[in-house]
Amino acid sequence: MVQYSHPLDGTFAALADPTRRRVVERLGRGEATISELADEFSMTLTGIKKHVCILENVGLVSTRRVGRVRRCALGPGRLDDLAAWIEQYRQMLEARLDRLGQFLQETKGASS
Repeated sequence: MVQYSHPLDGTFAALADPTRRRVVERLGRGEATISELADEFSMTLTGIKKHVCILENVGLVSTRRVGRVRRCALGPGRLDDLAAWIEQYRQMLEARLDRLGQFLQETKGASS
């Protein structure tokens, strides 16, 4: 079996988890500490740290230590690459639907 890895595989895998999607949404409203996220999501510190680490590994979240507190924010990766991939896929599907519509019009005209 041939295996390959697309640069977006990690992003899709990270966002496959609903908790991680909610963390990204939450950080879109502003920075938060690990403790604040743990409280908001009713999770242990260890649990939320694991989610944040996965998001950090794909660049969707960045963390920095401020004294004894770890602050989280949206990362530099953002979702630009993901949005571009989705747009490319949408355009491909629209082109296929346009061709199908054209084919149906041609077959309708031929049968009349």
